[in-house]
Amino acid sequence: MKNRFWLLGLLVFAWACSGEKAAETVVEEVVTKPYPTFNADSAYAFVAKQVAFGPRIPGTKGHSDTQDWMIAKLESYGWSVQTQEFQAKTYDGLTWDLTNVIASYNPQATKRVLLAAHWDTRRIADKDTERLDQPIDGANDGASGVGVLLEIARTIGSQELKPDVGIDIILFDGEDDGEPENTKVPNTSQDFWWCLGSQHWSKNKHTPNYSAYYGILVDMVGGKNAKFHREGYSRKYASGILSKVWSNASTLGFSDFFIQKDAPEITDDHAFVNVNAGIPMIDIIEFSPDFGFSHYHHTHQDNMELIDPRTLKAVGETVLFTVYQE
Repeated sequence: MKNRFWLLGLLVFAWACSGEKAAETVVEEVVTKPYPTFNADSAYAFVAKQVAFGPRIPGTKGHSDTQDWMIAKLESYGWSVQTQEFQAKTYDGLTWDLTNVIASYNPQATKRVLLAAHWDTRRIADKDTERLDQPIDGANDGASGVGVLLEIARTIGSQELKPDVGIDIILFDGEDDGEPENTKVPNTSQDFWWCLGSQHWSKNKHTPNYSAYYGILVDMVGGKNAKFHREGYSRKYASGILSKVWSNASTLGFSDFFIQKDAPEITDDHAFVNVNAGIPMIDIIEFSPDFGFSHYHHTHQDNMELIDPRTLKAVGETVLFTVYQE
């Protein structure tokens, strides 16, 4: 795999009009570390494979088949994999058996970066106009983030060029089963019915006293013409990381995807990682400050026709570049 080198900076010499050397101004050359190419076609295939399993709703065959496949893939890339099994209540009184999948590269490294996505899908299409009670494919809302992280894991595992930090990938379960907007849930001791996997992990880390230098959550990162704005909790808890990632995206030529505009706070997995786990984490997510989620959100339009390899490339390469600069 061909490595890429980015040379930033300029050496400027100022000379007097007479031809004599009057002054010399030197701007130090900044060299970024080499990083591998992100294969968008491979990431796209990972998204398609998840969709082919069917909706990844806890307790279904599609869910269990996807879990087995993800674990096998991560292990085949040389990552150390463990699962975190737990039970959680749903908004409508069900008890679900859920599993967070955790993969680690270079587990002995002290400096670590946390990458995350959710791998479950919504069991209803409550924002659609038809088949509202049927599950969605979740090609973008779930599968795209997993596809990007699997490709990052494959890339790191398949070549000699390695990052200098340890990396943990957490695939959270039970993120997308919160109550519909028109449903009133009675007052209970549970404040949030979304993000069940990250709620559990952030209070019960897979390794005692685990911490990471920072985290990046990828959610809905494969849609056509996607725009990623600077989400509110990301600005509040991890502004420096947010600025770094958006700057890296611009350096790589992806500023058409990563927009320099603020968006409101979104209750996503990163919120609980920030608040409960104390790890500064940003959220790369398609959410507009002008109209909110896109038209496909929680509808049957969230299928493979929505997924664009160019968007997967923009996000995947930006995250990969960021990790390799550490």
